[in-house]
Amino acid sequence: MTLVLQDRTLKALSLILSYPTKELQQAMPEIGGVLSAERRLTAAARRALRPLLEELQTRDIYDLEEQYVMLFDRSRALSLNLFEHVHGESRDRGGAMVSLVETYREKGFEPATSELPDHLPVLLEFLSTRPADEAREILADAAHIFEVLNTRLVRRESPYGAVFAVLFQLAGAAADKEVVAELLDQPDIAADDLEALDEVWEESEVRFGPDPNAGCPQVRDMLAQMDLPINPAPRAAAE
Repeated sequence: MTLVLQDRTLKALSLILSYPTKELQQAMPEIGGVLSAERRLTAAARRALRPLLEELQTRDIYDLEEQYVMLFDRSRALSLNLFEHVHGESRDRGGAMVSLVETYREKGFEPATSELPDHLPVLLEFLSTRPADEAREILADAAHIFEVLNTRLVRRESPYGAVFAVLFQLAGAAADKEVVAELLDQPDIAADDLEALDEVWEESEVRFGPDPNAGCPQVRDMLAQMDLPINPAPRAAAE
């Protein structure tokens, strides 16, 4: 099955949230053109993206890679793996992950990446191939996560915050204020605080094997559970 790209904006957002590469830098003029022409976004939202687009195009690639790792790989509070904000490291995450993979395959989508299936750039690439109403509904289910990530990135004065403001706008839905407040109450530790990071990452093991209770629900049904954030369960530190 050949999937047809239906939403170039979601594809562009998927790319700029991916790990920086020289190929991405070379594609930035085209990506920037797509986003600057997107009339679903306000003029203010399009302007807010410009600093990040310029950085990704012109900044030294090694600086971009370091910045990306420090933000999204070293901090659980900024994780791009969406189920991290829903299930933490509980067993439920494994079943949700298996179901998400099955949903991708049912729709003929095979991610060409080693990232987990709930990685936001992967989900956005999938949604870029889906009908507009379906994509918007799924984004709406994650609206509160987008608001939280935007808030945390703005606090760090990171230009990446503008991407999540854009996603929130494309979702076209209000975020649940109580859920947002609950997520913002969870630890948001600076990436250079190694001792605190070690404590946060000492969590329970995630198992991604088959779950006898896992069916093949639509991705929207799974992402709808993001309204119920679950605190990670503790586990012993790895030796």
